[in-house]
Amino acid sequence: MYDPQPPDVQNDQTVACADARATVVEMADIWKAFDDFQALSGASLELQAGEIHALLGENGAGKTTLSNVLTGIYRPDVGTIRLDGEQRRFHSPAQAIAAGLGMVHQHFRLVEPLTVAENIHLGRPELPRRLSRRRLISETAQAMEQYGLTVNPTARIWQLSIGEQQRVEILRVLLRGARVLILDEPTAVLTPSEATELFAVLRRLAASGRTIVFISHKLHEVLAVSDRVTILRRGMNVATRPAAKMTPEKLAKLMTGTERVMEAPRPSKGRGKPVLELRNVSARGDRGLVSVREASCTVHEGEIVGVAGVSGNGQRELTEIATGLRHPFEGTVAIDGQDLTARLPGDFVSAGVGHVPEDRIGSAIVPSATVVDNAVLRAFRTGELSRAGVMRRGAVRVFTDRLVTAADVQLPDIDVPIANLSGGNQQRFVARREAWAADRLLVAAHPTRGLDVRAADQVREVVLDRRDAGCAVLLVSDDLDELLAVSDRIVVMYEGRIKGDFTAAKARRKEIGYLMGGGDLVGGAGAEAPS
Repeated sequence: MYDPQPPDVQNDQTVACADARATVVEMADIWKAFDDFQALSGASLELQAGEIHALLGENGAGKTTLSNVLTGIYRPDVGTIRLDGEQRRFHSPAQAIAAGLGMVHQHFRLVEPLTVAENIHLGRPELPRRLSRRRLISETAQAMEQYGLTVNPTARIWQLSIGEQQRVEILRVLLRGARVLILDEPTAVLTPSEATELFAVLRRLAASGRTIVFISHKLHEVLAVSDRVTILRRGMNVATRPAAKMTPEKLAKLMTGTERVMEAPRPSKGRGKPVLELRNVSARGDRGLVSVREASCTVHEGEIVGVAGVSGNGQRELTEIATGLRHPFEGTVAIDGQDLTARLPGDFVSAGVGHVPEDRIGSAIVPSATVVDNAVLRAFRTGELSRAGVMRRGAVRVFTDRLVTAADVQLPDIDVPIANLSGGNQQRFVARREAWAADRLLVAAHPTRGLDVRAADQVREVVLDRRDAGCAVLLVSDDLDELLAVSDRIVVMYEGRIKGDFTAAKARRKEIGYLMGGGDLVGGAGAEAPS
């Protein structure tokens, strides 16, 4: 499976370091395969003390695999890892963290019923078997002061914001002696102000001599916080460059191998009559607590309404109300003037509603089923695919081929389980399938989360195409730049309430970020946010 030929780009690994920092980690010629899939093909990574080093690449380029090899989750098939000049081979994450290598994953690994202090110290081998609550809290407070990461030590994890949970994860890793800290998509669910606070923390850690590996698809953030950038493509190194000499366009070209044309936002052709009407809806979340509070929102034909907010403020429940998956205990839901408040999800589908859910694996696909079976989940009852209740297998395969081609899904065969596809291919597949089902309304929750530059552009094109065809679109995203680029209007959610409604062309990041954090604009949208 080894393919020694590198991508068709100049491989520039020679970078002058301004202050000649000491090399901490050297990964050389790392190969890793999973069955027939070659995830890493001779990748390398060199990390220096006191630097913030960004790791970039498209989905499937090998970033996470390389990080997992470094932190002992995977073992390389071939290659060497040197730590402070000494060759090492880690057989478990425990061995890696004992050597000073720690990782904060994109999906946090906290125990929600436990307190902050309990989570931070859980499993620390140096702690005594019996420890008083007072001492546990005291040691937690000392650690927070030392690293400049403040969270209420007695709060339970489920009571924290996403940004606070992230601080707990970072503290857990630092207290286990991590000198090299890997952060996987750390700003994916943070407000702009929380991201700014995180960058300040990372700079302080780097100034103390620690090494930070920053994995992100947000190129402007990479350039804002990083000292150097390493780009992977197809499991191989493309380049390592000083961040100061790069631009988003240069990074995107190195990641994809092609010039990325930054198109101006496509203006709406004009909105038509109301399609989705939510009137004073309130609903409970999965824990039985009220998660949506008297929310009202209208989405018209030919209009994209973006929903901004920190994850966990009722956005997911709002999309489920709009698609019939969750019933409000007060208020009404109407599609094209028809009251569907207490109706089943199938009635929403019949009304022309498509849904790209936040959790594609749990809610959008059947992982063990084939690509063919997943393709027709929305359309198997249509006359195109069935007659007298019997599926027309030939028509089904033609339909699946058309869907796969339209979504630019890369796969060996349409009869393979959809779980075999990469996350990016699954996301494009679901987005296109749901767009085809959305005759009247497309509800899309975080449709580009975790996607690389090219895949995210493709999914955004799907959303814009539905709007331009006269469909109404409700778009939930943590990426404020994305909302500002594609939305016609933006509403902000905080603690289940809709706190602001902006025309996207006149919206300002400062105002939206202030509302996302719980602030109130005196005088309403358009008023000045406090400095």
